[in-house]
Formats: sequence, structure tokens, C-alpha cells
Amino acid sequence: MNFAKELQHPVFRAVGEEADRKGQQAFAIGGFVRDLLLNRPCKDIDIVVEGSGIELAKATAKALQAGKVSVFKNFGTAMFKSGDLEVEFVGARKESYQRGSRKPMVEDGTIEDDQNRRDFTINALALRLNAEGFGELVDPFGGLKDLENRTIRTPLDPDVTYSDDPLRMLRAVRFASQLGFRIEEESLAAISRNATRLEIISAERIHVELNKVLLSRKPSLGFKLMLRTRLLHQFFPEMVALKGVERRNGIGHKDNFYHTLEVVDNVAAVSDKLWLRWAALLHDIAKPPTKRFHPDHGWTFHGHEDRGAQMVPKIFKRLKLPLDHQMKYVQKLVLLHLRPIALTKEEVTDSAVRRLLFEAGDDVDDLMMLARADITSKNEAKVERYLRNYEVVVRKLVEVEEKDRVRNFQPPVSGEDIMSHFGIPPCRPIGAIKNVIKDAILDGHIDNDPAAARALMEEYGPRILEAWKDIQARRREGEFNEKGARDTFDAWLETLEISPSSRP
Repeated sequence: MNFAKELQHPVFRAVGEEADRKGQQAFAIGGFVRDLLLNRPCKDIDIVVEGSGIELAKATAKALQAGKVSVFKNFGTAMFKSGDLEVEFVGARKESYQRGSRKPMVEDGTIEDDQNRRDFTINALALRLNAEGFGELVDPFGGLKDLENRTIRTPLDPDVTYSDDPLRMLRAVRFASQLGFRIEEESLAAISRNATRLEIISAERIHVELNKVLLSRKPSLGFKLMLRTRLLHQFFPEMVALKGVERRNGIGHKDNFYHTLEVVDNVAAVSDKLWLRWAALLHDIAKPPTKRFHPDHGWTFHGHEDRGAQMVPKIFKRLKLPLDHQMKYVQKLVLLHLRPIALTKEEVTDSAVRRLLFEAGDDVDDLMMLARADITSKNEAKVERYLRNYEVVVRKLVEVEEKDRVRNFQPPVSGEDIMSHFGIPPCRPIGAIKNVIKDAILDGHIDNDPAAARALMEEYGPRILEAWKDIQARRREGEFNEKGARDTFDAWLETLEISPSSRP
């Protein structure tokens, strides 16, 4: 079978011509060929050469006037860009593995040796680039048939393939999820047998594949495969713990593993954002440790949003995911994911909407997307009711945001303003006064403008400072220590009420 008509880019003929000049055999191989046959876009071309890939890369780049060639001598590879394509060259090689490592011992080989070392038959497909036989398909393992049958299969014994490089098990799941393929049964069984071999794979390698599964069109396919083969058990026990339904007194709860996957798929249908998909994956992660049964109320998971937010950094750290603003974004959405749903169960007040806008900030749209995805139930009437109420909340968010401008707002009076007005140094009451102003704005007691905020500061600031002064005097008299003084002050603040009559 020949695919010369599909190889229209000048890089392919140039590679073949330079290979012929050097007496080498050259082939396009791997993901590019697979995607070409699947009519999927691909900008990365892998070229395998019987001989020096580096020298052929330099000669081809020169012929195409492609500019700089990046050489990686330790790996025997070279790469250059040609138009919008990235072309990488490597010499054909033979590999052998030691059980304690996924790093192979490498020696020069033939195209057959190179195809033998490939992870799956669909990635072992090669197209000849030499003038004689240009575009001819080299398919020793039936990869084309597997593409047609939408099957993931290893070229050699799957137990050997997966034991040699256990990362291939996650790659099998990832390709199945990305392409909508099935993993051949013997290969699937071999993954289960070799799942514990993931212990030699770094967390960085694991999370790269995990992210690719999450970014696939329907991530649930990959997670169900990882659960079935016990791959998930090796690195994500919190996710596995979601699986199952417990029943008491004839009362059961939903299977939170499959509910989570439904939410992830719902998010994936409307957003390509990786970290929003992570938030969906982790939104109920703390349900197992917070699960309780009450004879009068059935199953509860009180506080799972708070506990889940606390678990996010630990999970990210273990999987070597970023611990920066992306982690905090996921943590915030996990913490707040119930808030929009709670608003659909009661009359939506401006105050509740202001607080949601304030706490979610610029992420409120993503939070609403997650909350919408979280509306899942076999009770269609219940879903329809929640969705109607959800639309009410969405409209209210728009109205309140346009009117009150509270998304990411900063209190109109700063700490420096408070210190200057009252002539005081930095102290605990400053934060208390700022919080009083913030809460008054969010509760609708005053408008979100400097004049109203300053008037409230002047009304309540002296009372707050006087209370702090009194508590500090009692501390000095030995009534309580510094911590006791802070706790007493905080308790007093809880009794301080700001009424609408305070509106100037």
C-alpha cells in the first residue's frame, strides 16, 4: 500500500533525496503516520534512519534552507523546523531493558528493530521516504488493520512491552481515551498484571499522561480503564476511594466515582481548560472521609468542600503538579463548588450573590460552569428544577455585577487610610474595620464607594478600637494571654451588627 499522494510537503522528498545520496534508508514513523491515516492534524514528524539521524538532519535542513538544526548528542537525535512542521531525526535502534529501570540499553539497529521497540502497532507504522518505494507503508504488525478496527495492541508480548517500560500502560489508556479506541483484551489483562510496575515511573511522567487523558474528548473512558486495570490504585488512591455504594436501612448514596466522571465529561463538553477539568475531578474528592449516616437524614458528606480544598495541595504535591496559581485555582473551585447549587435551593438574595462574586472573583464563570456540570441525577424532574433555578442564579449574577461591581473589588478604604485617620500603628483592629466595611458592602448595607465606606469607618472604627483597647488592658492585668485576647476580640466582633440604618 502506498501513500505518496499524502506526502505533499517538500520535507519528505528532501529527506528521501538526501538519504539516497548517503546510501541510507529513511522512514517517517510513529504518531505522524498514525494521525495521517486517521486524518488527524499533526505538526510533529519523526524520521527514523538506518545510520546517523543527526547527519541526515543537517543535510536535509541545508537542502531546504531550514536554518538552525538542534542537535541532542546524548540521545542521538536532531531537530529542525520547516514551515509549520517540526521534524525530528533519530537513528534506528534496538533496545533492551533491566527490570529496575525504564531506561533502555540502546544499540544501532534496522527499521525492523526500531518497529519492534515501539509501544503499539498503530505507532509502529512507517512510510518509506527513499525514491525507490517512496510512500510505501511498512507495517509488519498489522497496525493499519488495528487502526481500522480502532484497537490498541502491542507489537510483541504485552507483558514484556509493559514490564520493560511501564509508562506504556498509561499511554495505552491515554490513546484509548484520545482516539476512542479499545485496548485489545490480552493487552488489557497484561496491564492489570503489570500495574504495580508503575512504581518505577516518576510522578512527573505519570501526571503528563494523566493530563492528556483529562484533555481528551471524553476523559471518563480513560479513568474507567485505569480503575479496571488497577493503574489508578497505584498513584491516585483518593480517586479509587470514591468508588462504591454503601447501603444502610435500605438507604444508599450515589457512586461518587461515576458521578465525578460524569461531571468531568460535562465540563469537557463545554471547556478545554485543563485546570477546570482538574477541579471537576477533585470537586467531591473528600466525600469518603466526610461520609456519615444519620438514621433520620440518611447519608451526608458535610464539609466535603472544605476538606476537599485542603486535600488539593497534598494531591498536587504527590503527583508533582504545579503548586502555584493553578493549584490555588483548583482549590478555590473545589471549596466553592456547592455555593451556586445552594443558591438554587432558596430565594436568591443580592447579598448571597455579592458574596459569591467577591469570593470567586474572575473565576466565577468557571465556577458556574462547574456547578452546572455538577447537576446530575436520574430524577429528571429534579434536574430540570435545578437547571431552571441555576439560570435564575446566572441572571442574578449578571444583574448584581453590573449594579454593584463587586467582582474582585478591594475595600474603598485601605489599611493605610484607617491608620492615618485614627493615628494608630498596625494592629488587629485595622483588619477588623476593613472586614466590617467589606461585609457591609457585600450585605448591601452601604454602596461600594469611598464616601459610604469612610462614613462607616468613622461610625464603627472608634467602637472597635475601644473594644480592643479594653481587651488589651484586661490582658495586661492577667485575665488572659495574647491568644486569649485575640479570641475574645474576635468573639466580640461576631456580636457587632451593621444594620441598613448605617447607610449614609
